[in-house]
Amino acid sequence: MEKQEQAKPVRGQNLLEWYEALISAALVLVLIFSFFFRIIQVDGSSMVPTLVNGDKLIVWGAGYTPQRGDVVIVDSYTSYGKPLVKRVIAKGGDTISIDYEAGTVTVNGEVLQEDYIAAPTHLGYDVEFPYTVPEGTVFVMGDNRNESLDSRSSYVGCIDERDILGKVLLCFMPFTDFGVVK
Repeated sequence: MEKQEQAKPVRGQNLLEWYEALISAALVLVLIFSFFFRIIQVDGSSMVPTLVNGDKLIVWGAGYTPQRGDVVIVDSYTSYGKPLVKRVIAKGGDTISIDYEAGTVTVNGEVLQEDYIAAPTHLGYDVEFPYTVPEGTVFVMGDNRNESLDSRSSYVGCIDERDILGKVLLCFMPFTDFGVVK
């Protein structure tokens, strides 16, 4: 009987396989975060109490269509010049009205129940109400209504849906603010 020789592993082969696995995993993560998710940091206080300055967010962008109530990220190449984090209040074709004395926002005749805002809406800019949102755009506002520059100002105006990078899904840093963004 002949002895069968067993193949001996080449020295360092296991280490090379680990490096290949790590590089593959890193490439997959880069592709996922390039095409599906983005990481954005909140800059400012316009979304308090929902989000605060410095919060780090995970944003879903692939195939996203803006919906009323969603917290979204607006691309930085808009006229404002930097990414905006705002809430979609109305979509194309909706009519919005704001009663600054009562502090209420009405969309298509229904007063919004906004338990997410810091205070009633008393700050106004130059957009006159009632206002019909142009098709293909959204009307956005910050949750800290009296400290937010948003679609109530012609400087920001309505946002083209193509300029929305995606919907904010999760706040992951700091850990004290960890959770799903609603």
